[in-house]
Amino acid sequence: MPKRNDLEQKALHYVVGTGYQGVLQSDLWRELGASSREGSRVSIKLEEKGLIRREKELQDGRWTYRLYPKRLPASIETIMDCPCLLCPDNARCDPTTTISPKNCTKLTDWILNLGNDTPVNPQNPSAPAEPSMLEDDSNAESLDT
Repeated sequence: MPKRNDLEQKALHYVVGTGYQGVLQSDLWRELGASSREGSRVSIKLEEKGLIRREKELQDGRWTYRLYPKRLPASIETIMDCPCLLCPDNARCDPTTTISPKNCTKLTDWILNLGNDTPVNPQNPSAPAEPSMLEDDSNAESLDT
């Protein structure tokens, strides 16, 4: 049987790898080759340390726990469309100058729209995007006279 600390590390790594979907506690222990008793102790220990969250779940008529990571590693996808990455003023941008993230409307709009799948109007980022004329022309008048 591996040492508990090794098992904790492996368990935490596996839970983090499952992301937002989490993993059933019983599936985790099967994956790690640990007993259910040792698995329970390790999951409780990780929860007490604030590294995972356990939620009770009914699975196939039996109560079990689904384990979720409290934190996920950062990925490049989280900042790929940040306006700062391609901003021509990036080198001069500083909180103490006139070109500052404090008064950047592009950055503010990007932050406010995080998690929002609604497209942004490039001419006026605070206004919703106008539908393309090609998307729906049912209200357009005929040009043929």
